[in-house]
Amino acid sequence: MRPLLCAIALICALSAPGFAQETPSEPDTATLVADSLVFSGETNRIEAVGNVEILQNSVKLRASAITYDGQSDRLIVEGPIYVLDADGTAIFADFAELSGDLQNGVLTQARLVYARQLQLAANEIRRTGGRYTQFYKTVASSCHICETDPTPLWEVRAKRVTHDAEERQLYFENAHLRVLGVPVFYTPYLRLPDPTVERSTGFLFPELKSNGDLGVGLRIPYFITLGDHADLTLAPWLTSKGSRTLEARYRQKFRFGEIELNGAVTDDNLTMDSNRSYLFADGTFALPAGFTLTFDVELVSDPGYLLQYGFSSKDRLDSAIGITRASRDELISFDLVHYRSLRATDNNRTLPTLVGDAIYKRRFEPTALGGIASVQLEAHGHLRRSDFDATNMGLARDVTRLSGVANWRRDWVTARGMLFAVETQLRVDNYQIAQDQRVAFQDTTEVTPYAALEWRWPMLRQTAKATHLLEPVVQVVWSDTGNRPVDNEDSILVEFDEANLFRFSRFPGADAQEQGARINLGVTYTREDPDGWSLGLTVGRIIRDHNNQQFSVSTGLAGRGSDWLVAAQLKIGERLNLINRSIFDDQFSIARNETRLDWTGDLFNIGSSFIWLEADAPLGRPIDTSEWNVDGAYRLSRHWTLSSEFRYDFAANRTTRAGLGLTYQNECAIVDLSVSRRFTSSTNVTPTTDFNMSVQLAGFGARGIGGESFARRCNG
Repeated sequence: MRPLLCAIALICALSAPGFAQETPSEPDTATLVADSLVFSGETNRIEAVGNVEILQNSVKLRASAITYDGQSDRLIVEGPIYVLDADGTAIFADFAELSGDLQNGVLTQARLVYARQLQLAANEIRRTGGRYTQFYKTVASSCHICETDPTPLWEVRAKRVTHDAEERQLYFENAHLRVLGVPVFYTPYLRLPDPTVERSTGFLFPELKSNGDLGVGLRIPYFITLGDHADLTLAPWLTSKGSRTLEARYRQKFRFGEIELNGAVTDDNLTMDSNRSYLFADGTFALPAGFTLTFDVELVSDPGYLLQYGFSSKDRLDSAIGITRASRDELISFDLVHYRSLRATDNNRTLPTLVGDAIYKRRFEPTALGGIASVQLEAHGHLRRSDFDATNMGLARDVTRLSGVANWRRDWVTARGMLFAVETQLRVDNYQIAQDQRVAFQDTTEVTPYAALEWRWPMLRQTAKATHLLEPVVQVVWSDTGNRPVDNEDSILVEFDEANLFRFSRFPGADAQEQGARINLGVTYTREDPDGWSLGLTVGRIIRDHNNQQFSVSTGLAGRGSDWLVAAQLKIGERLNLINRSIFDDQFSIARNETRLDWTGDLFNIGSSFIWLEADAPLGRPIDTSEWNVDGAYRLSRHWTLSSEFRYDFAANRTTRAGLGLTYQNECAIVDLSVSRRFTSSTNVTPTTDFNMSVQLAGFGARGIGGESFARRCNG
């Protein structure tokens, strides 16, 4: 029986991509079922006839008859032959004849399906040398083929296809690419990876682009493997208006980290300097003692390059390096950041371009006082490139700050569920200021104490229909009313929301601290419904003993009584998520409003946001801001999806961006068509319209496309 079992091993190996790479050793035990089984010791001949079925490990083979002739050392398998592996790889054939050493063989009228993706149908399949498998008069495709409509979306027809089992590559000779049966491309030679290959050097699918500034361009990426842990992608890009660009991406994984570099160089005539380039790089590494190193580099030759070529929409670049270690009770962080603004209205010599921060924070439980205490030490510095300020407005100002923060909080819970808390904080900031003639004291120290009493009463009610949670909160806060003489550089953009309603200070940084006595009032309500939807609501306001004039009107925090803060969230399962946050005064005059809606349905999904900001000249907002943004997709049919994006500026009464996309997707291909228009302009870029087309084909390399819902289905 050993020859038959060896033959079974080879037939089963035929179902794996590339067949067996080596001669099978002693095969595993197999189960053979047939209508009749005859063995002749004189002729060394074995015959299994009638509904032959063989099971070996996870491989199943079916055939009409299997015969092994020991005298000629040949194995003959009569079809229809069907072999199926556990990974879905299958082979179908009418007839197979194999050598006894399992190195050579022929299959006729055969079809192979690799990893449920790529199908190769051939008049004849010939295996030679135990390594190469040749397909003659072959059709290759990963599309489903139906009897009623046998023409696939795409197919590759070749005179001969050779599969190298060691290299795991497919070599096509005299290959024709056909789309819907129509020849569209011919090449005398084509090499593609088989479906088992995850990474392989070679060309990726090209992309067609069109831009008003650049013209029509063709981008052809070439992927290069550099061992098991690194790769390089080069993408030449030529346009009809003479622009020549080479994009590059390099990735590498290490034992303790990874890096990625993206960049491009361009030669065009759109600027005074024809040589343009950019480089973005980032990486993460694990250091000893639990520390993590992160870095990113962002460089560009000129302000308009990134947006003009669609590499990025960033208008302020930040190159940074940081070291961090975070645990339950400790945080250590070091960061150094270099900023560069691409905005035409910014002057990089008078903006803080080099910023450094170091933080150490420790949390502990004091035995004598109880509760939770924390101490935090901070070091901060920022430098400007300018060394001289002719305007005497602090435009060359450099600052170094050392800060210490101590915090303590303790909670008590009464028998009725009320929560009382006391919290204190002491903040000390020492400033060293240089190159600012307006400051009388170049060395100044500020001490800011805080104290708070808090009362909460969470009330829970459960009914057959829902769970309700109502929690009113009253917090009385006091802090020193002294005036801080330092300029406010890190706390200009103030936001009033439910996250900082009960904080000591609404200022985001250290240069400004909220002062005076005040009462923070708020109430939250949450409803959880068994049907899978929930509603959350927060209402809050701040009452002060007097107006310290620390906040502008647009923040909603000005005056003795702040504006009303109302935040609500409605969530219905995984489909709907609606969030709204409003800040308005007693006359319902809105200073700020934000709304975000996300809906995910069976046929369409949509995301929409609206923002309204009151004008605030000191914050650089001379007019009201009112913008609406919406993006979504609608599935027109099984294979077609329509997508769109739209952004409108109500204050300027104009569209700022609009786009439309159409995607065809099935089990074997994705075709993307898109058009977008950027209506805004500046001294760096002009309004332009972009067209893009990209194609992806499944079956070559270990990657699938789409899901079962996009797959073609045969009628009948």
